[in-house]
Amino acid sequence: MVITDMSELGSLIRTARREQGLTQTELAGLAGVGVTFVSQLENGKQSAEAGKVIDVLLTLGIDLIAERRA
Repeated sequence: MVITDMSELGSLIRTARREQGLTQTELAGLAGVGVTFVSQLENGKQSAEAGKVIDVLLTLGIDLIAERRA
């Protein structure tokens, strides 16, 4: 899947969280971030901190792969 903006990333995170049966509060605790951060991330907030985003992705078992476009 190619993510082109924060709203698509937020949707991916929300879907993965729900599939794993986690609440936003539970995910926040597991990832070491705040509930507000998880909520804003799922809603596509543009200024989300990259380090925290990676923590959430890793917690959900989602790999982040960056490649140059051809």
